Amino acid sequence: MVFERASTGTSLNKGVSLRRAMLYEVVDSEKKLVRCSVCERRCVIPPDASGLCGNYVNIDGVLYHLGYGRLSAAESRPIEIKPLFHYWPNSTALTFSNWGCNFYCPWCQNHHISFRKPTVNDPITEPEKLIKTAILNGDEGFSASFNEPSTHFDYLVDLFTEARKHNLYAMVVTNGYLTLRALEVLVTEAGVDGWSIDIKGCPSMPKNILPGIDHTIVFRNAKRVLDLGGHVEMVFLVVPKVNDFDECIEWIIGKHLDMLGPKVPLHVNRYYPAHHWREPPTPIDKLIDIAKRARREGIEFVYVGNVHDPELEATRCPSCGKVLIYRRWYRVTYFGLDKEGERYRCPRCGYEIPIRGKFIPWKSFSLIN
Repeated sequence: MVFERASTGTSLNKGVSLRRAMLYEVVDSEKKLVRCSVCERRCVIPPDASGLCGNYVNIDGVLYHLGYGRLSAAESRPIEIKPLFHYWPNSTALTFSNWGCNFYCPWCQNHHISFRKPTVNDPITEPEKLIKTAILNGDEGFSASFNEPSTHFDYLVDLFTEARKHNLYAMVVTNGYLTLRALEVLVTEAGVDGWSIDIKGCPSMPKNILPGIDHTIVFRNAKRVLDLGGHVEMVFLVVPKVNDFDECIEWIIGKHLDMLGPKVPLHVNRYYPAHHWREPPTPIDKLIDIAKRARREGIEFVYVGNVHDPELEATRCPSCGKVLIYRRWYRVTYFGLDKEGERYRCPRCGYEIPIRGKFIPWKSFSLIN
């Protein structure tokens, strides 16, 4: 049983209006125990308590979404920074987050929002306001990012369902640890067709780092998104003394090929010290070796990220080797694909390159880090 006493910042019984959660079940009606069904932790929550992420609270035997609309950030950012390299190239997404996470990675870059729980004192941003902001910004879509999107599942459903009416795309940057039901609602009902999914590790990594996590769930869910017609790119953050050993690398590449196939892009990203994890940054040679190994074993689109080397982030034709897309600092500086209807091909040999959405030729955008 995983739960915490609800830290709401004020009494929930004094006129505070909360959104009833979509996905939960009653475990024991007499004890008023409920089980959250948003993520695979499936927290069993007693009255006046929240699940591990702090966003879903049990009030008198009913599960409510405390974190609904309580955003921690919202800003326009390039889609390439997610990273997504084969999804709406050179577009920008209104990127937003709330508070909390269902994982607690010791190296979390965004621990200031991921390790903080929402309260009823946090202001609420209604979906309509966020949509208006995206339209005014000239963004092509939305990205739920910075912290784990499953923590504000109900908000995503409402926001993305409405965003479709305005021809705005919807994508998430996630650890991929949702239940199949939650995933299916996001894809089929809310229209979330872009998925940047983090690979945290493998079954043989140290058990005390992310206890209780089944690493096969990530690949199961990525495959389900593909089966439902979504676009997936996998992100392997190589963390020293966590998942950088041969057995783990071999397992990840094998799972990728067996369950997702050779055409799903793999981003091999560099770790930098953050929060509690103080190991030096991942050696670049290590990342390049992993990328070469992944290509050698059959993954067609492999990128090395977080090192800002355009050569390592370029898209090359797997058939003839021609450079097709060149990127610099999260912007596309060259796009050399031929388009036939909804399909993109190499202009030299005709090999089909998986691209979801439209290439945005250019627009003024300044990313401040």
